[in-house]
Amino acid sequence: MFKNVTIYRIAPGWTATLESMETALDAARFVPCGATQDKAVGWVEPRGEAHGPLVESVAGQRILKLMIESKAVPGSVVREKADEEAEHIEATTGRKPGKKQMKELREDALLSLLPQAFPRRMGVWVWIDLANGLLVTDASSQGKLDELVTALVNAFNDLSLTLLQTAITPQTAMTSWLSAPVSDEDEGGAPGGFSVERLATDEVRKHIVEGKLPTRLAMSWEGRIGFVLTESMQLKKLAFLEGVFDDRAADGESGFDTDVALSTGELNKLIPELIEALGGEIVPCMAMPDAPAAAPAKPKQEAVTAVGEDDDPPF
Repeated sequence: MFKNVTIYRIAPGWTATLESMETALDAARFVPCGATQDKAVGWVEPRGEAHGPLVESVAGQRILKLMIESKAVPGSVVREKADEEAEHIEATTGRKPGKKQMKELREDALLSLLPQAFPRRMGVWVWIDLANGLLVTDASSQGKLDELVTALVNAFNDLSLTLLQTAITPQTAMTSWLSAPVSDEDEGGAPGGFSVERLATDEVRKHIVEGKLPTRLAMSWEGRIGFVLTESMQLKKLAFLEGVFDDRAADGESGFDTDVALSTGELNKLIPELIEALGGEIVPCMAMPDAPAAAPAKPKQEAVTAVGEDDDPPF
């Protein structure tokens, strides 16, 4: 279901009920941008059904959806309109507008142009796994993550989130996996059910010896999920491989419940194994254990595998 995955740890003690969550989100329900508004952020129905619940519970997992709508006017257009008004003022008064007035003219120009701008909407999915204390989102850019965390904290005053951290950084682990000797039968140096999708292995090893570090690595887990692991521990380009959804039972036209149950069920197996492969989770305020030796100092950052643009829709 998710095309990208960013994982947060929920601080202990947060046990919101479905009813309290629904009430909290309803107070911040999404309302589209007004004529002169450049951004609107709010919660929408995960199923896409008007007037439906804002919190869905499927197989014990809670699903939310944040909508971000923005309208943008090219800066060049704003400046052009402000300059035209400045020229008109100078022609009629004989006085050239100063810096303060020019700023006001640009602000007025933006407000006058916003009603003509086309809005762009981006949905951000949220999966809350209360049993394991995790919050997972498909937001991958820092801007979307900031908007999401702000909206969540505003809705739930007692919710505290921290990005999940592991004893071994993904970059250190990726370097180790790519440096490991590989036999013809071996699919990569990663532990457990993980496999490294290797490309030009000898060349990659040469880059590592030269002091370059991987920033992204294409991997797969148990032949069921393919993904690209990043240095910031995001999983991008997530794809459920052939056979995972073969037993998918129909549950109406949308298949929402089945997709949620199958996807979160698979990720609930992958995430703990990934944490284990990275040396276990670092709990906030806990002392950092000794990490394996890193590559030579002052390395150049280099992606090990080339990947395309991130897919946006998670469902």
